[in-house]
Amino acid sequence: MNVIVNDQGFSPEDWTDGFVTLDDAANDVVALDVSSDTDPDELIDRLGSARMVRVDFPSSADGRGFTIARVLRLKGYTGRLRAKGHVLADQYAMARRSGFDEVEIDHSLAARQPEDQWLARANWQDNNYQARLRG
Repeated sequence: MNVIVNDQGFSPEDWTDGFVTLDDAANDVVALDVSSDTDPDELIDRLGSARMVRVDFPSSADGRGFTIARVLRLKGYTGRLRAKGHVLADQYAMARRSGFDEVEIDHSLAARQPEDQWLARANWQDNNYQARLRG
């Protein structure tokens, strides 16, 4: 089981409804697993009543998932958004600002980047260059 990271730190998995891929999705899907190369404009039209979207990050250098989250939020998606995979603690604030509610990482990454490193970025609303410029 993977580790869920949110603003309170590490949490156990609480999603029990499973996930389906976009290719297998029907109109009444509850949760979608999408790849980083998914077109967010097409995705928004296929979400239906999905309560959760989990976006894969195949590499910490692949930032397309941040764009997916941002576009979904700008187009009105209010469900739960989760980043999954190779998201680093340093990227947590960016994930939250782009629209993700949480991050899912494996236990090996959690061991290399313990909870305190993630919590140091949990005040993501206060720690951005725009807030510092506004004083």
